[in-house]
Amino acid sequence: MAQTTTPPSRAPRSQDPTAGHSAWAAGGTMFAGVLMLVEGVLGILKGIAGIAEDDVYTRIGDYTFKFDVTAWGWIHLIVGIVLAVVGAGILKGVAWARMAGVAIAALDIILNFMWLPYTPIWALISIAIGTFVIWALCTGTSNGRPTTA
Repeated sequence: MAQTTTPPSRAPRSQDPTAGHSAWAAGGTMFAGVLMLVEGVLGILKGIAGIAEDDVYTRIGDYTFKFDVTAWGWIHLIVGIVLAVVGAGILKGVAWARMAGVAIAALDIILNFMWLPYTPIWALISIAIGTFVIWALCTGTSNGRPTTA
């Protein structure tokens, strides 16, 4: 009787949904938590600066979204606190933190877009960080299992 073997190049594909997950996605969740924590602390400092001194930030040009710098300070302070808390939750592996992280990162992207005339370079960097955080939290794995909706 002839024994049939499958050559290595034609080995059956694994049905494991986590097979082939990128190392970037797996490590990205932890990095997203750290980035959210850092972005939250920086948001808190940005907010305190805006609240303490109304002339710390100067608007560049005319822009549709005009807020008082003190109002922006309070917005950044509150969002910064929430970002830091959710980032700490992601690092601890708390179940609610992943979905909350996606939502607060999306809100932070929108707020930084509106904040563009005050600190354009840092706002663009924050938008890029928020985009990475959303990607990492949506594609990363938790405890070796794929994330579920």
